Amino acid sequence: MSSVRKIVRAVNLESKRIEKNFGISIPQLLTLKYLNESPEYRSTMRNLREVLSLNASTVTGIVSRLESKGYIARLPDPKDKRSTPIVLTSKGSSLVKTTNESLHERISKNLEATSDTEYQNILGSFETIINFLNIEDLDAAPIITGPADISE
Repeated sequence: MSSVRKIVRAVNLESKRIEKNFGISIPQLLTLKYLNESPEYRSTMRNLREVLSLNASTVTGIVSRLESKGYIARLPDPKDKRSTPIVLTSKGSSLVKTTNESLHERISKNLEATSDTEYQNILGSFETIINFLNIEDLDAAPIITGPADISE
């Protein structure tokens, strides 16, 4: 249990650090970093939902809060009225440049360096803990993604 508490504590401390230092949440920071690495600094709501593994209403809230702070903008597409690309603003880009490596990025970098077997062992261990805690159906925004998602 001590190991689980350490992990939970690290995630909570990281969340508080990002909120205190930058005034945004971890999912908001991940959104800005994703846009910063995207072609033309833009994405669709669908892509953001997939990358963040969150539902549409949650991503809409994240985008609305970032837009109200001036970190992103929604630019209507004159060719497709159904689509409104989300674009990183210069203010958002400046914020991304001031952030240091997040816990998410450190974990992702370390996962990228692991072998497939080691990654599967880690994943299996987490699944076992999730089963022990009986929280399989708990809806939670992921902070950690698998090696295939790291480059996104």
